[in-house]
Amino acid sequence: MTAVRQQSQPGMSIGSVLDRLRPDFPDVTISKIRFLESEGLISPQRTPSGYRRFSVEDCERLRFVLTAQRDQYLPLKVIKEQLEAIDSGAATVSAEVPAPRRARVLSIATGDVSPEAFRVDREVRVGRQDLLARADIDDRFLTDLIRTGLVVPGAAGFFDEDAVTLARTAKAMSEYGLEVRHLRAFKLAADREAGLVTQIAGPVAKGRDAGARDRAEEMVRELAALSLTLHTCLVKSAVRGSLDR
Repeated sequence: MTAVRQQSQPGMSIGSVLDRLRPDFPDVTISKIRFLESEGLISPQRTPSGYRRFSVEDCERLRFVLTAQRDQYLPLKVIKEQLEAIDSGAATVSAEVPAPRRARVLSIATGDVSPEAFRVDREVRVGRQDLLARADIDDRFLTDLIRTGLVVPGAAGFFDEDAVTLARTAKAMSEYGLEVRHLRAFKLAADREAGLVTQIAGPVAKGRDAGARDRAEEMVRELAALSLTLHTCLVKSAVRGSLDR
């Protein structure tokens, strides 16, 4: 990014930066940019009155970070190390952004879990009939899932994509003889894990510094991914041991 630094000229407001980034990153917000600044990924100049003024380089660094998160699912710590390596001349990046790679998916076989898998898409709303059709389940099965708390509809009665995946998974497990009531144990375990994550990230979200909420959400996603990977490994180990008895 040395070449960008040489030709950059400070002067953009945070609103102008948003206008530049939103065509490619529609979810980017002012709080997200402030959060990335608080994490040391960008360092915009300040006017005497304290307003941020962003250079072209700042904007390109933001594009680099957002692309790495979206296409490579990299933690901020890794992205920061890449930026530092580029700044020091120890590494170069073609076209100033990481090369995209095929999206990673949750895999029980490998335990390969990305923090981005825990990013909530609040725009997706799935109706009851659509969920039944996509999950290939009947209304009674869905009612059982809701009654046991495994699937939770929103306030308006809609569901999200995770509900579809969960319903499909529950149906697949039922084909091995597991009834919905048996899956309650998984729900209780998940609630306990979520409680531990909340204990850690909750105080961070209440911080008064810029980007506290975004920092907490990032922490929740990374801890959730680590928790799921740990859970997967423990289940695999326990099952392997049970078959050897």
